[in-house]
Amino acid sequence: MDGQHWKSLHPLDPLTQQLQLLCRDEIGLIEQRTALVNQLQQALHEYYPAALAAFEDWTKPFCWDFVIQFPTPGKLAAAGSRRWEKFLHSQKLWRGETAPKRLEIFKQAAQFCGSPAVVAAKSLLATSLAHLLKVLEAQLEHYRRQIEALFKQHPDSGLFGSLPGAAQTLAPRLLGEIGGDPGRFEDTENLQCVAGTAPVSYQSGQIHRVRVRYQCNKVLRHTVHLWAGCCLRACPWAEIYYKQKRQEGKSHACALRCLGQRLLKILWRMIQTRTPYDPDRHAKNQLAHGSWVLQLMSQKKA
Repeated sequence: MDGQHWKSLHPLDPLTQQLQLLCRDEIGLIEQRTALVNQLQQALHEYYPAALAAFEDWTKPFCWDFVIQFPTPGKLAAAGSRRWEKFLHSQKLWRGETAPKRLEIFKQAAQFCGSPAVVAAKSLLATSLAHLLKVLEAQLEHYRRQIEALFKQHPDSGLFGSLPGAAQTLAPRLLGEIGGDPGRFEDTENLQCVAGTAPVSYQSGQIHRVRVRYQCNKVLRHTVHLWAGCCLRACPWAEIYYKQKRQEGKSHACALRCLGQRLLKILWRMIQTRTPYDPDRHAKNQLAHGSWVLQLMSQKKA
């Protein structure tokens, strides 16, 4: 009965659609990389715990190179300290505070490992996963170059590229999911609902409940969540806003959704006015509206 309120759908322009698809496919490849990294860490846990102790971030290519060059604790011990030092130097990992610890772990690698059968089986799996990760990383780098080139060609790249904390990764994703058409979203609420930052309210009599919005654009919701997290380091006002929400008892994820709600409001206005983000202009608008965030910032400085 409410068909008169429906809005006709308009497809994205070819450039924005291509950017959207590239970004979504890149996210899919990153998820595959995460799955492979988890499998690699599990295999190393079974037969090569020294490798896990020596390196923290296993999404880095030098960790995979280590597994390929020293696939078993026995081969690591047989290589000797000179090759260990050469590996750390060649990978630009030599640091005064970490290199001695890693060398000490390498010396004790053969003392804490699996049985010969486990080592033989799991080392083959680990090296296979390491090779797959290197191939996948090369493809991800190719995707990043394609996305960067396409983003620069887009007429709205300057608009989305000015967003605080978006940088080179999140700005193309936001542009691909939201687009630069001012008429696509009627108001801020419409954009916030599609992005999943606006909560869903339910009220019946004296019962009133609020829950997370699940029916939304999942890719955009995830992107806005990451954007809000990055914005904490880029904008002082965003950090103040987040801390205040945490003090009110909200969880980390809920506080980031609240911040994302506010960021989307700024982005929607930018799209409507075709004006890039200006921190000074934003501060003046906050001052004109008597923002409580500015009041907290002034109290902190005082």
